[in-house]
Amino acid sequence: MISITEAAQAHFVKLLADQPEGTHIRVFVISPGTAQAECGVSYCPPDAVEADDTELPFNGFSAMVDEKSAPFLEEASIDFVTDQLGSQLTLKAPNAKMRKVADDAPLAERIEYIIQSEINPQLASHGGNIMLVEIDEGTAVLQFGGGCNGCSQVDITLKDGIEKQLLERFPNELTGVRDVTDHQHGAHSYA
Repeated sequence: MISITEAAQAHFVKLLADQPEGTHIRVFVISPGTAQAECGVSYCPPDAVEADDTELPFNGFSAMVDEKSAPFLEEASIDFVTDQLGSQLTLKAPNAKMRKVADDAPLAERIEYIIQSEINPQLASHGGNIMLVEIDEGTAVLQFGGGCNGCSQVDITLKDGIEKQLLERFPNELTGVRDVTDHQHGAHSYA
């Protein structure tokens, strides 16, 4: 479910040494499965362990995960990175905003998963997003929102970015993408 690098495990052991005996860590997702999902790590003293928690044993401590967060922490990873600016823990949870779907799920669900977990996070740096409207005879019909609506680069983003990414993922199921957004340039538009 969650991988924790050796560097991060050593960091947690050091932090937990100053806590009461039996304290572990808790990895959680606030608002899982939504665009507002936030992941976090906190101390988990023995009296905070719930009956339905999943316990993941590591070297010198355990990571506790509540039942609601667990499906959204699939493929999550925690690392402890040191660079010129200092050290920090990094938590990556690609499925926090949307639960991972099975490989045999309907095409629309698999496309929606890629949009929410990979494409929209990239577009968010420009205040934009996309949503799948429908699949029409092998074409993913998309609608842009936020800063992408009216952006002068939307055609490049669509063809060289989104379409390329989706066709690589679904080569035998998709033939292209189409934008149905009524692009009106305004103060909300990026660039």
